[in-house]
Amino acid sequence: QVQLVETGGGLVQDGDSLRLSCAASGRTFSDTYTMAWFRQAPGKELEFVALVLRSSRSTYYADSVEGRFTISRDNAKNTVFLQMNGLKPEDTAVYYCAATLTTTPRAVIDLMSAREYKYWGQGTQVTVSS
Repeated sequence: QVQLVETGGGLVQDGDSLRLSCAASGRTFSDTYTMAWFRQAPGKELEFVALVLRSSRSTYYADSVEGRFTISRDNAKNTVFLQMNGLKPEDTAVYYCAATLTTTPRAVIDLMSAREYKYWGQGTQVTVSS
């Protein structure tokens, strides 16, 4: 079992920055897990934001956040980060950290889907005021 706990959300203004953290724990957690961030705005579906592949550390982003958000991981601390710069009101959402075990290669397009992830955090609210 893997537990994920997100921190770092809050209320900021248009153009500000925030850094989200996701601490992973559990007997089976290791750097073989692909980690991702998703978000859900009020009245909208869950949306892919960014992912970082297991130990290769390759990263992928949604077009809406490319160039503004950076995902990274510290495998020694079992923590994943999402640095969010240039925040916009449309970034307002609950942000969720997710993890999936990837011991064999999987298509990145599949890893951008929420259904691929078994473990989820409780979410952290990010609100960007205009």
